[in-house]
Amino acid sequence: MLRSFQQYIDGVFEDGDTRFDSINPANGRAWASMPAASADDVDRAVKAAHRAFLDPAWAGLTASQRGKLLYKLAELVAQHADQLAALETADTGKIIRETRSQIGYVAEYYRYYAGLADKIQGACLPVDKPDMEAFLRREPIGVVAAIVPWNSQLFLSAVKLGPALAAGCTVVLKASEEGPAPLLEFARLVHQAGFPPGVVNVLTGYGQDCGQVLTSHPLVARIAFTGGPETARHIVRNSAENLAYTTLELGGKSPVLVFDDVDVDSVSNAIVAGIFAASGQSCVAGSRLLVQRGVKDRLLARLQAKAEAIHIGDPQDSATEMGPLATRRQREHIEKVVAASVQAGAELLTGGGVPAGRQDGYYYLPTILSCPDAQIPSVTTELFGPVLSVLTFDSEAEAVALANDSVYGLAAGVFTRDLSRGHRLTRALRAGIVWVNTYRAVSPIVPFGGYGQSGLGREGGMESVLDYTRTKSVWIRTSDEPIADPFVMR
Repeated sequence: MLRSFQQYIDGVFEDGDTRFDSINPANGRAWASMPAASADDVDRAVKAAHRAFLDPAWAGLTASQRGKLLYKLAELVAQHADQLAALETADTGKIIRETRSQIGYVAEYYRYYAGLADKIQGACLPVDKPDMEAFLRREPIGVVAAIVPWNSQLFLSAVKLGPALAAGCTVVLKASEEGPAPLLEFARLVHQAGFPPGVVNVLTGYGQDCGQVLTSHPLVARIAFTGGPETARHIVRNSAENLAYTTLELGGKSPVLVFDDVDVDSVSNAIVAGIFAASGQSCVAGSRLLVQRGVKDRLLARLQAKAEAIHIGDPQDSATEMGPLATRRQREHIEKVVAASVQAGAELLTGGGVPAGRQDGYYYLPTILSCPDAQIPSVTTELFGPVLSVLTFDSEAEAVALANDSVYGLAAGVFTRDLSRGHRLTRALRAGIVWVNTYRAVSPIVPFGGYGQSGLGREGGMESVLDYTRTKSVWIRTSDEPIADPFVMR
């Protein structure tokens, strides 16, 4: 029997009128039944969030009280990390040791935003009128539509929910229809933490009935989206209906620049982690390797050996180092692009197919392509899979030109022992995140976001809380003198 999950609207768990089966990527079989939110469900959720936004049960809380609720939620996430991790692994195919580690760290994000709840400050303005005082108040912006993809969904929800709730907003959280189980279960922790009904609503569903209705709803004041550029364009068009403030965290084709002065063993470990962790299904995956000619042969030999030694298996097994892709559709997309890349002149060094004995799930081998130029399809296309495209450079200027030759600009990595070069490249690279001699480091304290088609706005860090507020200007006349008659000329 399939496990059944419920949506969460206005403090009530519901089965929903329409349901769909969720597929386990490890074996290609249905394992759970999910509610597909209707347009009416979405409307009810947004209206519940709007009522809660105005209700003294939430609006009347002090900032410190909101922070305490977030602290409680953080503790519950930490306590239930193993349970949430098992659900995410079953529904998305991410290996269990990665989901456990990541979800355990998600609690730190809620703790961070809990601490910021009572640090949101206004300002007293030194106006040029002697009989006036003017100051700014920061107030919550309203109902937030938070939309996250299936990968790293608890983390990507935390960087939206955390600052939104700290600021005093209410939220309708839409989980991806591809693997929503952990977020639907997370709703039970929200309920247990004691947030008033309607403050957080969690649902999932498909485009027109769910996503379009949510992002165009007249009561939605802010949209926070993580996903692909094409869906983002639909959201921007939808937001013309409500003029909601919108932030977009989109895809990437992140370059990793390796110079010939590096420790090859150390760098190869970082590159493998950057592209093959999570089966390459990460927006910051280091999918373009730019390597200086003098170290290319040694580095590629090391990377090929490491890629071929990766243990591919059941994602629920703690010994597994790489699991399946999340969907059959994604694997088919990767297969087509890799084939087109080889036809265009790329050399397949390793991988490029389904692992032996893994035909039932959506597995794909760690793949390395040596590419003759930057126009090869695997170099220009975000694959969202375990495919590394390698280009060669001779000079620092050439490396920068190759790195910046992309419509994306989310992240970049630089590996060199030359500290001056590292500083130069942090300025030259067109990316929202630049890692030097490391990769994929994250912290709630540090904002992230991209350039170009990698998105608009930033998530994480102290200032992200302010993105969920708007300012109100207040003028107070301090003089006791009567206000002069405006029609008497002096």
